[in-house]
Amino acid sequence: MWKKGLAVALVAAISFVSALGAVTYMAHRNADVRAMVGDNDVFKQPVHLTGYEAAPAERTDFTYAADMAVHAVVHIKATTKVDSRMQRGGDIFDPFEFFFGNGGGFQQRTPQPRVGSGSGVIISTDGYIVTNNHVVENSDELEVTLNDNRKFSAKIIGTDPSTDIALIKIEAKDLKTLPFGDSEQLKVGEWVLAVGNPFNLNSTVTAGIVSAKGRGIMSGGSDRNKIESFIQTDAAVNPGNSGGALVNTRGELVGINTAIYSETGNFAGYSFAVPISIAGKVVSDLKQYGAVQRAVLGISIQNAEAAASNDKKVKELEGAYVAEFGQHSSAKTAGLEVGDVITAVNGVRVRSGNALQEQIGKFRPGDKVKLDVDRYGSKKTFTVELRNSQGSTAVVKKNGDASEVLGAAFRALSDEQKREYGVSYGIEVNGISRGKVQEAGIRKGFIIMVVNDQRITSPEDLFQIVERVQKGSSEEQGLFIKGFYPNGRTQFYAINLAE
Repeated sequence: MWKKGLAVALVAAISFVSALGAVTYMAHRNADVRAMVGDNDVFKQPVHLTGYEAAPAERTDFTYAADMAVHAVVHIKATTKVDSRMQRGGDIFDPFEFFFGNGGGFQQRTPQPRVGSGSGVIISTDGYIVTNNHVVENSDELEVTLNDNRKFSAKIIGTDPSTDIALIKIEAKDLKTLPFGDSEQLKVGEWVLAVGNPFNLNSTVTAGIVSAKGRGIMSGGSDRNKIESFIQTDAAVNPGNSGGALVNTRGELVGINTAIYSETGNFAGYSFAVPISIAGKVVSDLKQYGAVQRAVLGISIQNAEAAASNDKKVKELEGAYVAEFGQHSSAKTAGLEVGDVITAVNGVRVRSGNALQEQIGKFRPGDKVKLDVDRYGSKKTFTVELRNSQGSTAVVKKNGDASEVLGAAFRALSDEQKREYGVSYGIEVNGISRGKVQEAGIRKGFIIMVVNDQRITSPEDLFQIVERVQKGSSEEQGLFIKGFYPNGRTQFYAINLAE
């Protein structure tokens, strides 16, 4: 019995010593692993296993920013009247009325107005509001509802389809506004709030982070004036949020919510906003000049990384690659060449073609900018005097007088409309009030192609002709307009500007 007991005790003692040794060895081994992983010569910072030295996340207070924003964000109801003459199949056949009624069986379909909604941001105490162009375009009536439920009629001051920004105005005083922030100082990962009216739910606030900057989301299209350098966030944005505010935690306006990426039409984790660096300049131009003063370099660009697959001499993979020059190119005049990669504008780093568009979009024709360029590995700097699309540095004049004489609103055809109508130019009459256009019998939706034997590609082309005719001799006080309606019917109109 003693021998058996002694053997058992001996085995237990050996097992205890072995286990203690194993635990001690593994502990030292894990310490060695952590020390090796956290080697400052490799990672330049200590690395620990999950759970070690955990610190609480910083608390972020959104209440101040939300309170600032909700009082400056408005609901916009846009109503478009439907012209029964433009409706296809204006009459419908009712068999019950035909057999049992005393009518002929045909009932005239009553056109119902189309109503859309969106959001806007008050940017001045006297009633100027910035929103999206797609919220207000083609509308006949605009109604703005403030956060305190007051309602106002609004008028369109100007629109810019290239950035999808519009400026409207209500007649009110002492309104709450949002101060402009610096969208260029936004950092990926920074908290932001999206404020708007999704699904007609007023004053809705959602939070997210900046997911990316300088994002382009539209593919295809031939509009070279299209500016896409969006702020991408994961703040929930849904139909009705368009034109609403993207706000930082300091309560500053840093973007105008514009689009979502979704296969269903509702929020799917990606939303996009026009940076206030672009939107602010656009609305300033619309208010001051009535038209956007858009400066261009006169170049076609690609992302440098994509261009490098064809141009093997490219060394810099972050920037805007100069693919070709247009007519009257200010960049070519300054000395840039095909193959150059633009890496900075006035010292601000640009890592893509979208980022270059954003930076140039802040300037007007006649402004000078400094471009940093990588030419196949050689660093160069050029000073470029920006021009407009016509190759001039002149400011586009406000077209209010010509527009008022004609009594109509016009917009250039979209790429989709050009494809649908089979044309490459033209402008659409998208609004009519009392004036020469109405007197001539022109209806909303008419596509103007040629005026006085000159092709019309933009509303500015038409306004310039009007101004030129008004300054001419008395025998030339007229416009001869050629165009068509969307149903395909060609029409000619004459307008006498002398009367």
